[in-house]
Amino acid sequence: MYTIKNVAEKLNISEHTLRFWAKNGFFPFVKRNKNNIRIFEENDLEWVKIVKCLRSVGLDNKSVKKYIEYCIEGDSTISKRYKLIKETKTKAELQLSELQKQIQLLNYKEEYYMKLINSHAKDTWNPMNKK
Repeated sequence: MYTIKNVAEKLNISEHTLRFWAKNGFFPFVKRNKNNIRIFEENDLEWVKIVKCLRSVGLDNKSVKKYIEYCIEGDSTISKRYKLIKETKTKAELQLSELQKQIQLLNYKEEYYMKLINSHAKDTWNPMNKK
């Protein structure tokens, strides 16, 4: 059994975010204890993980909610869930490709600056040095 604080620590999500997601119905099966505190069971962590995944790749809250509604509806929505996951994965792959390009540029600049540091040279590409 986990509290919001436990889940936040375990899955590296802020407590604020978890509470927001819970209020938006992203965790429909999470129970509350006698003190009205949400108590997550091991199975609930799987819901949290998929919500975290979907949100981290840019799926909006409305679409996450739709995915959860499909899950609740049952097996008749498997093809709808597949389509949503497939589309989300495609977006994530495009984001990854763009990030890989950015990392290549950052690697190039990192090497460039290291060479400048080691050689004590001026940065001839910096427009401020051309004045």
